Amino acid sequence: MIAWASGTGGTVLKTVDGGAHWTKCAVPDAATDGATLDFRGVQAFDAQTAIVMASGPGEKSRLYKTTDGCGTWKLVFKNPEKAGFWDAMQITGPKTGLMIGDPLPKTEFSRLRLKRYFHFPLYGTRDGGDSWTRLDNGEFFAVSDENGKPAQSIFAASNSSLLETAHHQWILFVVGGKQASMELLEFIDKPNSAICQHACTVTGGAALPLSSGPTSGGFSLAVRGGRSKSPVLITVGGDYSQPQKTDGTAATCLRNANELLSTIFKCEASDVPPHGYRSAVQWSEPLKLWITVGTNGSDISRDDGKTWQPLDNGNWNALSLPFVVGPGGRIAKLDAAALGSAK
Repeated sequence: MIAWASGTGGTVLKTVDGGAHWTKCAVPDAATDGATLDFRGVQAFDAQTAIVMASGPGEKSRLYKTTDGCGTWKLVFKNPEKAGFWDAMQITGPKTGLMIGDPLPKTEFSRLRLKRYFHFPLYGTRDGGDSWTRLDNGEFFAVSDENGKPAQSIFAASNSSLLETAHHQWILFVVGGKQASMELLEFIDKPNSAICQHACTVTGGAALPLSSGPTSGGFSLAVRGGRSKSPVLITVGGDYSQPQKTDGTAATCLRNANELLSTIFKCEASDVPPHGYRSAVQWSEPLKLWITVGTNGSDISRDDGKTWQPLDNGNWNALSLPFVVGPGGRIAKLDAAALGSAK
């Protein structure tokens, strides 16, 4: 099994033997400032080709690509927005990928008055990550506060706040801040069509029953049955400044039978939530259960997020089964046998 991992200090790691040994990759832009970059996400096309995303203010947000198994890296995209900050990047097909960032300012005249809005930028690639372009039309609006500043944001804790299913059928992202919510960018009846026919637009969304506030909201989103017309979506989060707090840490979102465009999904909080703030969640098809992780441990659910049971009390940030990563270079591998066989 081949897997990749990334982190602070320009760190990118790779294993080719299922995690028994990890090799440190070359540092992208090592001769300049590569060692100062914070790589929040890495996604692979195959064993030799991968893209790593650095998150930071302005041009500290970058994408690098390797085609030789991480021996060398090429800078393929640097954030053109001084006020930008990239949060999540997903490879969605042999040639396609998506990336989203924190709100950017947008100004326009309205009744002879200059108004300022903030909107989430969405980028995409159709050539295997060699080039990236804006896919949105500047209308993924973020809630603003009374001073006109953005009161919503996307959290870059685990590179899992952005989700695409069934090759462009569902494109969604979750946000936090003043109002936790899940936004549906596009619903396409025929999977495998192009990413957003013209410009991506928000076609629906749902309020999330998760904690709200500057350090709270939705942090991660995952799906079971992504190719079906009625997928099960699980979103997790909470307040990262209060990792022991259990309220508002997980919700299950199901497709609304009423088919109203603005409420395509209805989300309900877990009856028994995870035992703290959670930054990543994933469905395990072999085990038939959900796993979520955070800075005070991990939990599992066998009933689509209605109830969660503690799994461990480790300090974790991101999840890509069977691996989980945490601060200080911690990497662990799930012992599936300890969870029992799927029913």
